[in-house]
This record gives sequence, structure tokens and C-alpha cells, in this order.
Amino acid sequence: MKVQTSSPCLLLLLGSLALVTLTLCGPAASARPETGSLDASATAAMELQELDRVMSLPGQPAYSPEFRQYSGYVTTDEYLGKALFYWFLEATDKPDEKPLVLWLNGGPGCSSIGFGQAQELGPFLVKKDVAELELNPYAWNQVANLLFLDSPAGVGFSYTNTSFGKDPPGDNSTAYGSYTFLIRWFQRFPQHKMKEFYIAGESYAGHYVPQLANVIVDQNKIAPKENYINLKGIMIGNAYMDGDTDLLGIVDSAWHHALISDKLYSDFQKFCNFSLVDLSKECNAAIDQFNALYSIIDIYSLYTPRCELGYPNFNSSFAAQIGRTSSRFDFLKIPMGYDPCSQTNSINRAWNDSDMTVLPIVKKLTQSGLRIWIYSGDTDARIPTTSTRYTLKKLGLPIKEDWSPWFHHKQVGGWSVVFDGLTFVTARGAGHMVPSIMPEQALELFKYFLANQNLPSKPF
Repeated sequence: MKVQTSSPCLLLLLGSLALVTLTLCGPAASARPETGSLDASATAAMELQELDRVMSLPGQPAYSPEFRQYSGYVTTDEYLGKALFYWFLEATDKPDEKPLVLWLNGGPGCSSIGFGQAQELGPFLVKKDVAELELNPYAWNQVANLLFLDSPAGVGFSYTNTSFGKDPPGDNSTAYGSYTFLIRWFQRFPQHKMKEFYIAGESYAGHYVPQLANVIVDQNKIAPKENYINLKGIMIGNAYMDGDTDLLGIVDSAWHHALISDKLYSDFQKFCNFSLVDLSKECNAAIDQFNALYSIIDIYSLYTPRCELGYPNFNSSFAAQIGRTSSRFDFLKIPMGYDPCSQTNSINRAWNDSDMTVLPIVKKLTQSGLRIWIYSGDTDARIPTTSTRYTLKKLGLPIKEDWSPWFHHKQVGGWSVVFDGLTFVTARGAGHMVPSIMPEQALELFKYFLANQNLPSKPF
């Protein structure tokens, strides 16, 4: 990657992940080679792109792959003063021939830049405790152009000039805010507009991804031609999609993994009806006992050692728990994943609306012809594979290819089942953040998803 410093640069601190800064420089001295004359709007778009061009990364390895990357803000609401921060990385090889994939982390409140890009599937991963980056040999931009988005406003580098008290975040506003971002981002990057477009994510992106896809599907029917988005499919890992099956699966999975006693398991079965918004006093008491697990093991990756330094010093309202809150559910607030010492921020307390279930949306999307893959790291105890299997069963989709192993080289990578309209895949030995814990297998999953092919059914 060439470093050019012919123009002013804006330095941004990459949160609490490490003391690493981004250098955003623009306009660059050289732009993408032009294949022909550009009209005024295309020329203006090219100039805006170059203002967002990332020319260097402090701590970047000396020998890095050549690819273009861009980062900056897109205003999504002038009146409320909302702007979303993005980081776009072109594919390392033949980007014009590769699809475009939007990645969304969950939370609500987890930064897609700080987690997905910097710790999971981006080309440069942040080294812990040092101001350096390391190459990710399993970066997903080897096979696709990647667009990471901090959403909604208030997450990561994205901001709002309106208080959450006056404009609280929630599922609906997040979906429409992300849609507005995409429309305006494509205006800035028109050369990517008609690429095959996919949305991927994990955790509470089990809400974000189908809700955004649903907005796109509906708006494509009525939007002017210039605002059409060429959405082809969605992919979600360890997806939170349905309230009661999520909690039911957590309890059953915990018992099967020998995390809770027979007595506590019996109390859950006796006193808890997770389809209710307000749980009984006895059920909440059982949940309190379960929540104690978060202080001694990493619930998001059962067989990853817990952070010896202790979890970040969040107050109790940010403690990772199961159960209801004023937002109806207590979400994934500290998705520790592979590195249990990493930290994040959250806007969860301000969350205004959260659908009890997104299954009607998922069912609608299966009928729209979109490619849908759900994958699950099977050592996650917060959105366990058990929860996802219960959730998908509620869809009532016919099975086309039943439960069978898929292989990663000579070893079983997990299991998969192909429904009519949806594919479910497990990642054996992976926790909540599959690309962090099983990066090579995660990249393989991603490749087969994009190719619309079944995973290998035999060793190779």
C-alpha cells in the first residue's frame, strides 16, 4: 500500500482496543485510472471518494497486500445531526469483479470497526497492548469488497447531535438509518452500485441484518432506479432472532454443557415462560443465579480462558446477563469472543424498540428469493446453537438436505442443514465471534456462501 502525504490528514483514535491511529488523507495525488470520460456527477463522486481515502495506517506491517481503502462519514439525518462512520476495504484482487458485503456487529452498541474490522475479519488486526497491527491471513477482503459500518448513530465513531432522551435508538430507526446511509454511500461510490450486494453480521445483527434487508426489499419496489440496491443475500452468525427460543436455548444448552445444576435447571423449567414479557419472581431469581456464571467463565466462548485481569469495570447496567430489561431484553453487552480482555461501549440502556422476534421478517425474506445463511459457533453459551435450532424450527421450513457434516481439509468443520430458503451451518469449536476463534473455517464459510455452493461433504 503506497503512502502519500500531499494533503491534510485527520487522526482518529481507535477506541480502547489499542493506541493505534488511522491516517485519513485526501485528496490523494493519484486516483483510480479512468477508463473513459466521466460526467460531472461521476467526477464529483470520485473527488469525494479521494477525500475519504486511507493512505496509511500507523503500525501497519511493512509487507502488506495492495488494496484501496476509504473511511469517513455519511450524514443520514441533517435535522437530528446524525452521521454514520464507515470503513471500506476493496478486495485484494480484482475488486471490480468481486461482490460488495456490508458487515454489522451487534450489541446493540458494538462497533463494526472496532470488532469486525479490527479483531475478526479485516485485513489488519489490532495487537493487544501495543500500537501495532498484524496481517490477517484469513481476511474476508480476499474474496469480497468489505464495508464496515458503525450503526446506529452513537456507536463507535458514528455520532448524533441529538440526545438519546429526545431521539432514542431502536430497531426501526437503525434499519432506516442504515438504509439512508447505503443510498448516500452508493452516490459517493457509484462504481460499486450494481455489484452483487450482501449483508453479513453477528449477534444482535440477527435483528439488524434481516430488518435492513427487509427495508431494502420493500424500498426497491418503489424507489427510483438510481436508488435500487442489488441485494442478493444475507449471512448472520450466532444470531439473536427470537426472544423466547433464545432464552430457552440458553438454559437447555447450559445444562447440557454442565454449567448449571439439576436443581437450577428444574427451576427454569418450572417457573419460566420465556414467551412472556414480564417474567415471574421465581424465574428472575433463577436468572440471577445463572448470571453469576458471567463472573467466572467466558460465556461467549466456553473453552476460552477467562480474562485474568477481570472484565472491564462496567457498572451493573452494562453487565452481561440474560433476562428482560426496560428494552424487553438484556442484550449482548460484552461480546468477549476470542480475546476476553477486549472492551466495547454500549448504548443499550437507551434502546427504545426491539422486536420480540424477527422471524416473520426472516420468513418473508426466504420467500423473496434472497440467499440466507445462518451460522453458529457451537461453544457460544450466550446465543448457543441450541437457541438457533429452536428458532429456525419455528419457521417451519421444509428440509431439502438434512443434518450432515461439512469438512475443513481432513477434519469436520461442523454440521449443516439446508432448508427450503435457508441454510444453517455450525462451526465446530467456535464461540460467539466465529471469525476470531476459527478464522480459517469462517473464511471458508464465507467463500461458499458467496459462491452459493454447499460446503465440502468429504475430507479434502
